[in-house]
Amino acid sequence: MESRAIPVPDGLDGVRVDAGLAKLFGFSRTFAAEIAEAGGAVQDGRTLGKSDKLVGGAWLHVSWQAKREPEIVPLAVPDLGIVYDDDDIVVVDKPAGVAAHPSLGWEGPTVLGALAAGGVNIATTGAAERQGVVHRLDVGTSGLMVVAKSERAYTALKRAFKEREVEKIYHAVVHGHPDPLVGTIEAPIGRHPSHSWKFAVVPDGKESTTHYETIEAFPRAALLEIHLETGRTHQIRVHMAAHRHPCIGDPLYGGDPTVAAHLGLTRQWLHAHRLAFAHPGTSDWVEFTSDYPADLAHALEVLRGD
Repeated sequence: MESRAIPVPDGLDGVRVDAGLAKLFGFSRTFAAEIAEAGGAVQDGRTLGKSDKLVGGAWLHVSWQAKREPEIVPLAVPDLGIVYDDDDIVVVDKPAGVAAHPSLGWEGPTVLGALAAGGVNIATTGAAERQGVVHRLDVGTSGLMVVAKSERAYTALKRAFKEREVEKIYHAVVHGHPDPLVGTIEAPIGRHPSHSWKFAVVPDGKESTTHYETIEAFPRAALLEIHLETGRTHQIRVHMAAHRHPCIGDPLYGGDPTVAAHLGLTRQWLHAHRLAFAHPGTSDWVEFTSDYPADLAHALEVLRGD
């Protein structure tokens, strides 16, 4: 068991406990919430919940059970496709059910583990379990992801994603028909106020912009092409749910499980279809595309036949 006792900095006055612990000690927000839920955060003698507020100047006692840091475990992923590979980058076609990198609580396959198993060397910049990772896809989202192999590629791609110079095109099938059929959703995204694993549109969230266009309409659903201007965690899923058109197969954000079962889906219908950026080694504009995997293609066939 580890513990710390410090006064709350004035700059964290009024900040949620989980957010404050993450800032103070470098924890993930999820781990900070777990500490609070286990009774490990005490402020001036009062045990705090994860959504309670810190008070500037108050004395904060924090105790937690140290966890083993996640590490990259080489593990082959037969369905992971290598779309492009050179000395600077590797572009993969990630199947659903595979995480981008190791993390606490995830024991399944990862992109980095698959690359390690294949003998692919990646950049060493970044946290040990996320070396070379410049962007991520959710475990349940399939499609294109680029990983940096050289240090110059890591630096250039991190900057390009931050400056919104990367073209990220997704396809999604959502419940109902968005109105208008083509539009933009601009709404700030942050941690869900009462659910540590979810995100939501919240007043104090980070600026988030999603552009969408209807490609095909079905009786009770629509296939959308989505262009992400920003890259917040769960952005498409949160924005479409807030727009009252959650992704089919996404019960966490309001998807109807009976519809998913009818379509044979066990995850959200969301696919990173196209990825384009300036190559970090040559500065040439490169573009990659990915076809729908079998489960998503089957769901579309069923929708077209309904």
